Amino acid sequence: MIKMPIYLDYNATTPVIPQVADAIESYLRQSHLFGNPSSSHIYGQRAHDAVDLSRTQLARLIGAQSNEIIFTGCATEANNLAIRGVANALRNRGRHLITSSIEHPSVAAPFEFLAQNGWDVTILPVDRFGLIDPVSVAEALRPDTVLVSVMHANNEVGTIQAISSIAAITQAKGIVLHTDAAQSMGKIPVLVDELGVDLLTIAGHKFYASKGVGALYMRHNTPIEPLLVGAGHEQGLRPGTENVPAIAGIGEAADFAYKNSTYENNELTKLRDKLHEQLVYEIPELQLNGHPDKRLPNTLNVSFPNISGRELLEYAADEVSASVGSACHEEGSNVSGVLGAMGLSPKDAEGAVRLSIGLQTTEKDIELAAKALISAFKKCL
Repeated sequence: MIKMPIYLDYNATTPVIPQVADAIESYLRQSHLFGNPSSSHIYGQRAHDAVDLSRTQLARLIGAQSNEIIFTGCATEANNLAIRGVANALRNRGRHLITSSIEHPSVAAPFEFLAQNGWDVTILPVDRFGLIDPVSVAEALRPDTVLVSVMHANNEVGTIQAISSIAAITQAKGIVLHTDAAQSMGKIPVLVDELGVDLLTIAGHKFYASKGVGALYMRHNTPIEPLLVGAGHEQGLRPGTENVPAIAGIGEAADFAYKNSTYENNELTKLRDKLHEQLVYEIPELQLNGHPDKRLPNTLNVSFPNISGRELLEYAADEVSASVGSACHEEGSNVSGVLGAMGLSPKDAEGAVRLSIGLQTTEKDIELAAKALISAFKKCL
């Protein structure tokens, strides 16, 4: 058996846990579970029941009602549906939109698309920790503002935003608020009423479900238009026959997160901090990127001094699998736009590495990974 390197890239994607795999497999293999959920016969009814169960499981995890969950093919689709769908629905009320400078490409790109098609987009700055000041949201609001979109937790540095404080501002003005919670699901509490959001994006493969399935939470009476036209699936907002196996899987992942989130938070924080301590002990000049406290429990983004993070990971590739930033633009040679927005120098940004852990990470993994990264760092000098 080939020895695989230690996986420290859980923010890029997570492995499918056994109970999720079992749920998916049952709807792929069992001859009575393959039906179209829109069919009225027994085969369709069983598939429909599976979709309904997953909708209920996901709604329970985020404190929503099941009919507020719209299944999509991925978080990118959910983000596009939320942002472009609301903008289109409210285009006659106003054409001003607000987002932040550290959003995932699947949020930034729809705003860029809208800006190219007549909408005015304000991009909010962040501080050196990657935090958005809610006051800056209030100051950016205009009479024609119709949508604000700020991510819940950053995928590169893990910084958690004060979404509830932003919601208090948008609610007072009757403005729709969307948050991309792809990275925070299953890692920290994500409760839509506590956050105060109207729309919230979920990615299955970020919390131990499969790729190819996501969801959009949509509060009742939120104005939105579909991006695709077809049949009336998912309340007419996402036409196309539902991917029942993947949806059954995301339901199981939501059920697991609902029952195990507190334990997972505590364990992840301990392991993350242990990795940080071991690296800093050998490399005192190591710089932490992101907020020291308001940060995802599994995420450690650090800048190694005087070297390239990409080169470091190449040296350590046989022993550690990690990334320098978002997998959605990992192939580029430029440094992270998120780190640039936080005010890091090009040199510090170039030395940054994102180390993200998960359920399968052990203390032994942390010890071995720390040794491998320290060894690679010394070789790079």
